[in-house]
Amino acid sequence: MKKTLVLIALISLGKWSQAQIPLPKNLEQGYPRLHITQEGKKDLQKTIKKEAWAKQVLNGIHERIDTHVERHVTDKEWMVSRLQMHWKTKATNIYINGINYSHADGEAPVPTVRFVGSRDYTTPYGKPKLEDVLPYMDDPRGLYLPNKNKEGNPFEWVAQSKTGRVIYSINEEIIGLARDASFIYWLEKDERFAKFSFDVFHTYMEGMSYRSEPIDLLNGHIQTLVGFTNFQVIHEGVLTSIAELYDFLHQYIEANHPDKIEMYDTTIKRWTDQIIKNGVPQNNWNLHQAKVILKAAMVLQDNKNYEDKKGREYYIDYILNVTSARQWSLTKFIDYGYDENNGVWAECPGYSQGVTKDLTNFIRDFDNTFDHNILPYTPVIPEAVKMLPQYLFPNGQTVAFGDSYYGSVNTEAISDMIRIAQKNNNQKLEEEFTGMYKLFAESSGRSRRGRRPRTNLSSFFASKPLVLNPKYEIGDINDYITQTFYAPNVSWHVQRMGTGKDGMMVSLNGSLGNHMHANGINMELYGKGFVQGADPGKGASYLQPKYLEYYSQFPAHNTVMVDGVSSYTEMLSYHAFDLMGQYPKSEQKQGFYKDITYSDVYFLEPETRSDQSRLVSIVKTGETTGYYIDIFRSKKQRKGDKFHDYFYHNLGQSMQVSDVKSNPLELTPSEEMGFAGGHLYAFDYMWDKKSVRTNEDYQAEWKIDMPDGEDDVFMNLWMKGTEGREVFTIKSPPNKAFRKGTNIPYEVDKAPYLTLAARQHGEAWEHPFISVYEPYTSKEGKSISSIVGFDDENGNKDFAGLHITNKSGREDYVFSSYGGKTASYNGMSTNATYALVGNDKNGDLVLFMGNGNKLSAKGFTISASENGNVVVEKKGDEFYLHNEVPVTISFKGKNNNFEVGALRRINLKN
Repeated sequence: MKKTLVLIALISLGKWSQAQIPLPKNLEQGYPRLHITQEGKKDLQKTIKKEAWAKQVLNGIHERIDTHVERHVTDKEWMVSRLQMHWKTKATNIYINGINYSHADGEAPVPTVRFVGSRDYTTPYGKPKLEDVLPYMDDPRGLYLPNKNKEGNPFEWVAQSKTGRVIYSINEEIIGLARDASFIYWLEKDERFAKFSFDVFHTYMEGMSYRSEPIDLLNGHIQTLVGFTNFQVIHEGVLTSIAELYDFLHQYIEANHPDKIEMYDTTIKRWTDQIIKNGVPQNNWNLHQAKVILKAAMVLQDNKNYEDKKGREYYIDYILNVTSARQWSLTKFIDYGYDENNGVWAECPGYSQGVTKDLTNFIRDFDNTFDHNILPYTPVIPEAVKMLPQYLFPNGQTVAFGDSYYGSVNTEAISDMIRIAQKNNNQKLEEEFTGMYKLFAESSGRSRRGRRPRTNLSSFFASKPLVLNPKYEIGDINDYITQTFYAPNVSWHVQRMGTGKDGMMVSLNGSLGNHMHANGINMELYGKGFVQGADPGKGASYLQPKYLEYYSQFPAHNTVMVDGVSSYTEMLSYHAFDLMGQYPKSEQKQGFYKDITYSDVYFLEPETRSDQSRLVSIVKTGETTGYYIDIFRSKKQRKGDKFHDYFYHNLGQSMQVSDVKSNPLELTPSEEMGFAGGHLYAFDYMWDKKSVRTNEDYQAEWKIDMPDGEDDVFMNLWMKGTEGREVFTIKSPPNKAFRKGTNIPYEVDKAPYLTLAARQHGEAWEHPFISVYEPYTSKEGKSISSIVGFDDENGNKDFAGLHITNKSGREDYVFSSYGGKTASYNGMSTNATYALVGNDKNGDLVLFMGNGNKLSAKGFTISASENGNVVVEKKGDEFYLHNEVPVTISFKGKNNNFEVGALRRINLKN
């Protein structure tokens, strides 16, 4: 009760970021203590004897290590000699040259641990099997490794700087085997396992005790990132394995090698201090570091047992409550990265899901280890888990802007919330997340009973099978996703309608947060079961030219690029768009008209100082039909526009470009879109470029050719022609954002990504890119019979007007003005940023006014004293209204006044 009152007080005072998380009390004094205590051994043995899954895990560990342990009895050097050490040189000092290993010097009395070869893990050389590793390998020629790029993978001598992470991987594998052996020793008391584990552990730790911090010869940024074994402290995961090994082997060391404990503890502390000293606090690094620090701290003694008073309490408090330059407290880290209003983490979707999962893992493990639940001190975490489905397209794949991949929602964070709730007897929390887990575990193909545990010792503890309470019902998808969703801390806005094949969704993102790309106002587009207008992924390692020069740049995305030079810093980026208008409101669940959505965003393109405005709408015209409107305006503030390029990439094995009568356009090879002329390198990664100049309307069609017996899937793009327009067809580098297991019927990661580019010579503000996208299948065919653009009768040059006729007989008139100007056409007028007048042949009518104060059409006049969103629908003889601002509706000469209200039936005077 006291704890609850304290939390309420902190929240009400707005002091949440200063809240201290109390340290656990009554810390376990014996060993082991990380995953289990000595008192829990009998229960674990009973579980192994009783539960089939536990027997499988134990047998799997034995299968992995028994051969090595048995060999060690007679050959104590076989495994130890395969550790990657400075066996002969015994170097203490490591020197790096930026992202690559340079050399080592100094000499210790014992062999020391080698440093990894490069920060860039891309290398043609592979990690050999342990039996193929040369014993005591320390040769001036480098490492003897298999070349994966040559037939037969022959072994070659290669310089250490060219070996990526091979050195680290070999040591990681050997330490992992020694850790497993330490666990088996503790469980079964077979000293053969203890001796094998100790010989590896002691050799490695003694060698590490003489190692110093690597020195960057360039004295650059890398100096602030390096650990003792790796270029990045977040990749010091081997210390976690060391801690687990030490924990289970501690009783053996106390009995047989007590004089070594001081050296081991000192080495672990030095290693941990290095992780605290270096790194990056404002993204997922902080948490990755904290996870390693916690495991290392747990195997240390209490503060009082060390002269510097830096024991486990010191390090536990450090990661929870202390902030230094490169390691923030847990509370500051969470406050910095999460939007407390909607639970979105400030990185691209792939990394955001990972951080939330890692945080729930951390809270779960902390609770299991210390019997201390810190979830109440991190109130945004439940919201962060609940928002994850907002990333989903109607086919169950997540959005993938930035350095992300398409895939299902990771349910591990949800299961963690259930485990935490069960342990702390929080039935409300358990019910909430059980319903969510059942919904998304089923939709992602995972069994409700959870996946089969891996053959890792952790499977006995935090990862044992999840048991769900059968009385809790499966959740409703509508409780987790909304028609619109806006996350300003990552500059992301989504509109969606429905689920499954006939659902529709468009996602827009700027470049705000970590692991983002230079992409302006980027669009992902869904249609008929596929994310057709998909982001391309990161394509390659972050340090590879293909990532830096193409995949992270404007031409790889569905966006508009100015003068061939639009770019800015990728990765941690600070270029957001402004949300100028949307319908319905973000996270609104009811009380709105459900067949039209829109978003209107503004972006300042910094390289050319250009104004960019993108208005995107979904219009649903039937249960299986609908279309997208995309109006993109772009101009340089200082004039002198050379050209603006509208890029759109879509899945498919083929793409056709034609006029509105389906006659193919006569495109010819073109070299105009290239690096030559002072443009981005990205242009030169694209090939087979053809173009044609035209003032007429045109269309492009992509076809996903499905296997026999299945409907082929199409995306049709209609674009309004205008003076100064040039149309390009392009083959772009493959889309790398889809993983295995998709239903895409071709190897999308190897095939060219078929691209349309529309180049507007001069500005693209008074000659905007006006597009209509319609996804459809071969069985259904197109639902739109014709699209015709129209101009504003008042002469506004930046106006966009469309007359869209559907095969059903429905006609839609679309108006888009900028800056509140009134536009008129054929007896209709409005000053809205976006308006749609739709009427069916049966007389049903919808009037949609987005961010405007006047709309006149079809005998109705809607007036408001302030700009806002208003929808009037006529169905038969009934009228419906949703108005976010007070309005007056004039109909048949009578005025009707309405206060703000959700969608409801209204009476109009006549």
